[in-house]
Amino acid sequence: MQARILPALLGVCALLLATGCGAGSPSGESGTSFVAGDGSIVLLDPAERLAAPILTGQTLAGEALSSEEFAGDVVVVNVWASWCAPCRSEAPTLERLSQEFADQGVAFIGLNTRDSETSARSFVERFGIGYPNVIDRDGVLQLGFRDSLPPRAIPSTLVIDRSGRVAARVLGAASESSLRGVIEAVAGEPAG
Repeated sequence: MQARILPALLGVCALLLATGCGAGSPSGESGTSFVAGDGSIVLLDPAERLAAPILTGQTLAGEALSSEEFAGDVVVVNVWASWCAPCRSEAPTLERLSQEFADQGVAFIGLNTRDSETSARSFVERFGIGYPNVIDRDGVLQLGFRDSLPPRAIPSTLVIDRSGRVAARVLGAASESSLRGVIEAVAGEPAG
């Protein structure tokens, strides 16, 4: 009997680990889940980088946004959702860094995913986030990164270099020191 239970138990554990953390949305939708990242960082050599997709959409403030507005800047793109606990923990860090690097040619854009507009607005207000956040409810904008460094967890943070190429990715909540280090490294590269 125990010989049958142990393999079944191990199978269930493996399935839970493979699917990541599950979380229901605040609106009660079932089936909303996400993969929690482990904080791993990938920083690509400039020769290995691919062009970032152009991100366009409506911000939570109701304005049109295109990442083309930030041509020549380093762009930090954070994928988040209001129901995601790691997103809540990293939100103050992202806002601090967006202010710290604002006059150094570094722009921040949030991509709100799998969320209601009301919940997303409340999140932005609660954490005092001043950088633009685009609604990407179905993850269409995220799919644009599929050939480079796709955001495979919520939260994920991507860093686009001054030449418009995907330079780095952090899976999971980014620590202030590690994200600052990545931004400084990418921002310190010669353009071109």
